[in-house]
Amino acid sequence: MALLVLGLLLWSLPHLAKRIFPGFSRALGAAERPAVTAAIVVGVVLMVIGYRSWFGTVYWVRTPALAGINNLLMLVAVYLFAAAGMKTWVARHYRHPMLTGMLIWSLAHLLVNGDTPSFVLFGGLGLWALVEIVLTNRTKWAPPAATGGARKEAMAVLGTVIVYGAIAGLHYAAGYPTFG
Repeated sequence: MALLVLGLLLWSLPHLAKRIFPGFSRALGAAERPAVTAAIVVGVVLMVIGYRSWFGTVYWVRTPALAGINNLLMLVAVYLFAAAGMKTWVARHYRHPMLTGMLIWSLAHLLVNGDTPSFVLFGGLGLWALVEIVLTNRTKWAPPAATGGARKEAMAVLGTVIVYGAIAGLHYAAGYPTFG
């Protein structure tokens, strides 16, 4: 449990530092990017190790219906990540596509993982995304400029399908069958 919680902290705090401590970037100077990246990478590794090694109480188990809902939600979440990165129509009209994708990802995983470690991991990451949205909403927002049109939208959809397939493949390789 301790490794999982430490991993969540090493993920969340560097992401939140700029919003909570506005002088954070100036104080670290050139060392900011490598230090933040290192903390986040170590955090992800600790989350994986902590999650895989912690066995907790199971409140519900995955069903075919929940797996189907999970897969649909994951497609939406992956699309929102792609839309944010490619500055598609969604990114130009909605302020938080990536963080919303993270919230949907978190919810989707909680639907099919009803155990204590999952509550901590996926619930913790969902909570981080909510806090990040609230803190970000305190700042002024300028939507990204329109570029690419329908071609960029099609690329985002195609990228979503490819990335989703890769994610499903990695889940199968790790022993977590994605499609029931």
